[in-house]
Amino acid sequence: MRDYHCCATCTHFRAERKNEKMIYFCSRLGYETKTTYKFNCWNPKEKIKNRIEKEGGA
Repeated sequence: MRDYHCCATCTHFRAERKNEKMIYFCSRLGYETKTTYKFNCWNPKEKIKNRIEKEGGA
Protein backbone atom coordinates (compact mmCIF):
# COMPACT_ATOMS: atom_id res chain seq x y z
CA MET A 1 0.00 0.00 0.00
CA ARG A 2 1.18 3.51 -0.80
CA ASP A 3 1.82 6.05 1.94
CA TYR A 4 -0.71 8.83 1.29
CA HIS A 5 -0.11 10.56 4.63
CA CYS A 6 1.27 13.98 3.71
CA CYS A 7 0.06 17.57 3.74
CA ALA A 8 -0.79 17.62 0.01
CA THR A 9 -3.49 14.97 0.56
CA CYS A 10 -5.07 16.64 3.60
CA THR A 11 -8.33 18.60 3.63
CA HIS A 12 -6.56 21.47 5.41
CA PHE A 13 -3.88 21.90 2.73
CA ARG A 14 -4.04 25.13 0.69
CA ALA A 15 -1.94 26.38 -2.22
CA GLU A 16 -1.77 29.98 -3.43
CA ARG A 17 0.32 31.74 -6.03
CA LYS A 18 1.93 34.93 -4.70
CA ASN A 19 4.38 36.97 -6.74
CA GLU A 20 4.96 34.14 -9.22
CA LYS A 21 5.72 31.73 -6.35
CA MET A 22 3.55 28.94 -4.95
CA ILE A 23 2.86 29.18 -1.23
CA TYR A 24 1.60 26.06 0.58
CA PHE A 25 -0.02 26.30 4.00
CA CYS A 26 -2.23 24.50 6.47
CA SER A 27 -5.54 26.25 7.06
CA ARG A 28 -5.97 24.40 10.38
CA LEU A 29 -2.54 25.09 11.84
CA GLY A 30 -2.29 28.51 10.22
CA TYR A 31 1.27 28.37 8.92
CA GLU A 32 3.28 27.55 5.84
CA THR A 33 4.04 23.91 5.11
CA LYS A 34 5.37 21.75 2.31
CA THR A 35 3.53 19.14 0.28
CA THR A 36 5.54 16.26 1.75
CA TYR A 37 5.35 17.25 5.42
CA LYS A 38 3.39 15.01 7.80
CA PHE A 39 1.46 16.04 10.91
CA ASN A 40 -0.67 14.00 13.32
CA CYS A 41 -3.71 16.16 12.54
CA TRP A 42 -3.85 14.72 9.01
CA ASN A 43 -7.41 14.44 7.69
CA PRO A 44 -7.31 12.92 4.18
CA LYS A 45 -9.37 14.32 1.32
CA GLU A 46 -12.33 12.18 0.26
CA LYS A 47 -10.63 10.91 -2.90
CA ILE A 48 -7.62 9.81 -0.84
CA LYS A 49 -9.88 7.97 1.63
CA ASN A 50 -11.42 6.16 -1.34
CA ARG A 51 -8.00 5.18 -2.72
CA ILE A 52 -6.90 3.84 0.66
CA GLU A 53 -10.09 1.81 1.01
CA LYS A 54 -9.73 0.51 -2.55
CA GLU A 55 -6.21 -0.68 -1.74
CA GLY A 56 -7.46 -2.40 1.40
CA GLY A 57 -5.70 -0.15 3.88
CA ALA A 58 -8.68 1.13 5.83
